[in-house]
Amino acid sequence: MSLLFLGSLGGWEMVAIVFVILLLFGGKKIPELMKGLGSGIREFNNAKNAINTEIREGIRDAERKSMDEPKP
Repeated sequence: MSLLFLGSLGGWEMVAIVFVILLLFGGKKIPELMKGLGSGIREFNNAKNAINTEIREGIRDAERKSMDEPKP
């Protein structure tokens, strides 16, 4: 597994990271953290899709205006 800021991680490194996370947060807090992470990712994707939709609508409106304008 290769992450942008961590380089390449082997199996033992991943096990160590999971173990440290379990020690820091405990087994009961991890589902709450994952739920928060999932809702954050979902919100980000919704915002990204909304921006893409607005850009596409703006391009379509500009194309319609340019086609509707009389040509001299």
